Amino acid sequence: LARDTGDVDDTDADLIGNFQVGALTQLPNRWRVGLIYFGQYGAGEPSETDRDDSYTDNAAVSVGGTWGAVLAGDVSGIVGEQTRRARGVGNASLAFDGALGGLADRGGAYTGRFGPWVVGTVADGDGNFDVGATFQRPAGDKDVRLTLRATRGVYAAADGARRFDSSAGGIVAEIIHGSTTFDAGVGHERFSSNGPDAGRWYVSAGVRNKTGMVSLSLEGHFGRIEGRDEISVAFGLRYDLARGLSVNLGLNHAEARLTLDGARFVDTRDTRGILSLRYSF
Repeated sequence: LARDTGDVDDTDADLIGNFQVGALTQLPNRWRVGLIYFGQYGAGEPSETDRDDSYTDNAAVSVGGTWGAVLAGDVSGIVGEQTRRARGVGNASLAFDGALGGLADRGGAYTGRFGPWVVGTVADGDGNFDVGATFQRPAGDKDVRLTLRATRGVYAAADGARRFDSSAGGIVAEIIHGSTTFDAGVGHERFSSNGPDAGRWYVSAGVRNKTGMVSLSLEGHFGRIEGRDEISVAFGLRYDLARGLSVNLGLNHAEARLTLDGARFVDTRDTRGILSLRYSF
């Protein structure tokens, strides 16, 4: 992993491993009860003061039937994952793609499918929520997906000195034709506090393609917060060596800086090149 933060060039080497386990059973009334646990361990992961090993995890329980599923636990990202643009391949990571504000990790959620529509909602203990809907179906020789999302959450300024209430809405459109995927998303977000307020709009787009053992993606993002630009680009490559084994590359750049009432609202200038050997099963 190599990165340029605008002030320092450095190169790091890390080992990351993750796993996921789950248990599912069906009750006599045909309801399905499940438990899922995900853990990730990073050897030599950087911290603010040193390079230490780290371990993060999340867990959730669910009860589902023909009417959908109710979930509880670390479920704050469910709607975001259902309605976001598809992720880039390899180690590509497009910054600022979506609402900056978010919910607390733990909360309750509901998801359900109604014909070509999948709907979902999440609420946390602070009264914030995330609501989304996804429409997907074939159209001739193409597959079309459209998503809608509305979010009310909290955003912490880059310097940690102030928190803002966030209200955001976004739309994503996606077309899959053969082994190529095109998608684009637009959104607007409003930040409010006891002090200054701020408005943000953005547009993101990308293309992904798989040819034989090689997968490629290229994405771009442009937005404005109170007249200041936010820009990010991401290029990703994955080369499949064998079943479960692949070489992954990501070239990612992000830049956005804004100061509100003396506080650093957003302060990012980062360029990273990430090369990894990945095995999964």
